[in-house]
Amino acid sequence: MKKQLDLTLYLVLDPLLCGGINGMVNTTKIAVENGVTAVQLRSEQDYSGKNWYHAALALKEVLSNTPVPLLINDHVDIALAIDADGVHVGQSDLPVEVTRRLIGNDKWLGLSVSNLAQLESVPWQLVDYLGIGPIFPTTTKKDAATATGIDQLTKLVNTKQCPAVAIGGIGVNNLTEVVQTGIEGIAVVSAICGQADIAKATSELIKKIRQAKEEIGV
Repeated sequence: MKKQLDLTLYLVLDPLLCGGINGMVNTTKIAVENGVTAVQLRSEQDYSGKNWYHAALALKEVLSNTPVPLLINDHVDIALAIDADGVHVGQSDLPVEVTRRLIGNDKWLGLSVSNLAQLESVPWQLVDYLGIGPIFPTTTKKDAATATGIDQLTKLVNTKQCPAVAIGGIGVNNLTEVVQTGIEGIAVVSAICGQADIAKATSELIKKIRQAKEEIGV
């Protein structure tokens, strides 16, 4: 049965920040226990397909008895090989139409956008959610686009036709204004990955998100 996709706090795993496969597995376990609602395994050029396969398998095992879905960034082959819950693609990855055809209708499909032009070309009937960003400058994605800022994020949120998460430089100190744009969730990397106390970091993020949503009546 297809897992539900709750975008409230979406963890994007970075193998370098987490300390390899075991670190990603441990980070995921603790983060999910403390409130993370979705997990994405993001590609790294330094990792071979075989390593990504084993990492994805290990993450699927950790999440198997939870309601939290596992999404694979870019690598449709690995997502299919381990029967992941979904795939996330960027503007330079496989086209959405091709990705949907490969994964079928029983898996979640996310797409990254960073500006209005990209948003206007989204094939809404094929996409389940968007990743919008980077909102603020970020160091965890080498090829990240220019930061959109809150004003541009607000315009994109008001224009989109499906749920979305904001990503890029978001942490406890600035997430309130992001959540208050009305976006469904936030995605984080370094705000959890590599933190000395993953449980505390995750709990603080969830608490801030809930407070921000309460303030706008969501």
